[in-house]
Amino acid sequence: METVPARNSRPPLAQAALGVGVLVQDGQGRILLGRHHSGTWELPGGKVDPTHESIAAAAVRELREETGLEAAEHEVRVFAMLHDAVHGINRVTMAALVTVGDGTAQVTEPHLISTWRWIRPEDLPAPLFDPSAQILAAWRPDLGITHPPVHRLDVVTESTDNSQA
Repeated sequence: METVPARNSRPPLAQAALGVGVLVQDGQGRILLGRHHSGTWELPGGKVDPTHESIAAAAVRELREETGLEAAEHEVRVFAMLHDAVHGINRVTMAALVTVGDGTAQVTEPHLISTWRWIRPEDLPAPLFDPSAQILAAWRPDLGITHPPVHRLDVVTESTDNSQA
């Protein structure tokens, strides 16, 4: 009996950062943007926890941690994967969309964000944080948002509607 050589048991060197940007819409079609102390406007979001956290779970957690707004994982719709590179590291950003009521976002991280505002997509402020601009452009190409180049892969989910079976 032939023995199969063992594969390398060492993990690969880290070469990517995985994050999620949460495009939050209210009942009036406005989106939530935060004013970062650096001067840019950004969507809620952040890194996906490497301890088996799903993209939807990360979106819900980041939304709650950054704004105090609540959403359920099943309400999160991931619609695109965006890939670029910054400082030699692949940056993979999952673009997620969630609709909430007309909630009031709270500044829970005042060392980062000075205010959260509901803004009509046609009235976007400038400058936008690059990953947020990329997500917004993927969501609404008609807005003509300027952003750094990014590779885009649309995420398609299968319908769970079995009523026509």
